[in-house]
Amino acid sequence: MKNTIQKSKFQHLNLEVYSTRQAMGEAAGKAVEQKIIELLQTQNEVRMIFAAAPSQNDILSYLRTSEKVNWQKIVAFHMDEYIGLSESAPQLFSNYLREHLFDHVNLKEVHLIDGNLDANQECIRYAKLIAEKEIDIVCLGIGENGHIAFNDPPVADFNDFQTIKVVELDDKCRQQQVNDGCFQTIDKVPTHALTLTIPTLMSGKYLYCVVPGSTKSEAVKNTLHKEVSTKCPSSILKTHPNCTLYVDEEAYALSN
Repeated sequence: MKNTIQKSKFQHLNLEVYSTRQAMGEAAGKAVEQKIIELLQTQNEVRMIFAAAPSQNDILSYLRTSEKVNWQKIVAFHMDEYIGLSESAPQLFSNYLREHLFDHVNLKEVHLIDGNLDANQECIRYAKLIAEKEIDIVCLGIGENGHIAFNDPPVADFNDFQTIKVVELDDKCRQQQVNDGCFQTIDKVPTHALTLTIPTLMSGKYLYCVVPGSTKSEAVKNTLHKEVSTKCPSSILKTHPNCTLYVDEEAYALSN
């Protein structure tokens, strides 16, 4: 693609840098689209986990207009959810994904996390669904504090025995939700959430990580250049055999 600035590798992690958010999202969307087509040549369904955040707008915009994806063979999950918001709250990740993808395509199955049910029972229910078969594709992002899903540095565990767990969100994570325009003030951001754990996300066969914007530039730099550590949870992506990180110029600015 003409908007590609560079492609490189950090340990196992493939990095692709694009001049614009749109080019980045389109490239990631095309890669996911092609992988779905490829997988469906040898299997009856594709099981996918989606991130929900403004950073994912560009890839989801491409995917929901794709005429090549057979959505009737896609089983969809998402990776995290706030605890305690009303069912109609636009900040709910389930509502975000409905608006940006799930309501636009005819999926085989959609499994949503409910942050208003008993948290322990919901973890048990969702873990069983995740465990039914392997996860084929994970579409994820990276937070300003380096989190993947809601595995912030204080609660991130590369050897977590749980599939999904209740976590307390750290202040930098909660402030990001304000920076992203999802909440007006930090006191409006829930303090707790349900999140798939890092081993669950890393169990996906193919990971596509989309990270645009200047607010993510420090997290991208730490992911690429710092040691693999829970101080920057996304650094673990460097150990995955099939992960590509898509960034725009702004997100890459500190990594040169």
